[in-house]
Amino acid sequence: MKLLYQTHSPYARKVLVMAHEAGLADRLSVVHHETSPTWRNDDVFRLNPLGKVPVLLLDDGTALFDSNVICEYLESLHDRPPLIPREPLARLLTLRTQALAQGLCDAGIAVRHETVRRPEALRYPAMRDGQIEKLVASYDFLEQEWAEAADGAPIDLGQIALATALDWLAFRELPDFEQGRPRLSSWYRRFIERPSMLATTFAGQTVD
Repeated sequence: MKLLYQTHSPYARKVLVMAHEAGLADRLSVVHHETSPTWRNDDVFRLNPLGKVPVLLLDDGTALFDSNVICEYLESLHDRPPLIPREPLARLLTLRTQALAQGLCDAGIAVRHETVRRPEALRYPAMRDGQIEKLVASYDFLEQEWAEAADGAPIDLGQIALATALDWLAFRELPDFEQGRPRLSSWYRRFIERPSMLATTFAGQTVD
């Protein structure tokens, strides 16, 4: 299988970290592709009409996207303990954490558009501030309602998604999630030492 990847995408890294945790990384050929809303990559567009990575190209030519769909597919391939729980409530809570992680990345990208990516004359401070408010509220939710229960819990896709999202926020120097949140910080610091995270570190800058 071929994974169209981007070394600075939290969505793509989530897929690759899951592949490592599921024991599937050696079945993937990982190919870096630069994409952005203003820079067309025809190789990616041929497989995903949204022009985004990650895309997983199966051996029969089927292209899977986005990261959530790819992770569901990878879950079906391994025989290790499940990374997406089968019990209904546990599954929903894992997918909820994944959704929160994705929202963190979406908000962070929006902040970057209004601070460093758009030409200065086109930036919208109210949008920046509104997205930062979402980040901070999510950080507080994780500290107060999530981190303690996650401490010592079996690894799952929600944790993978959250770790890659938080590490991307740190990589891009977006609003800090560790200061004043000791439980979240402690969980994050332990998770990023996992071999799957160390093998997939972020690198590179967005091309606009």
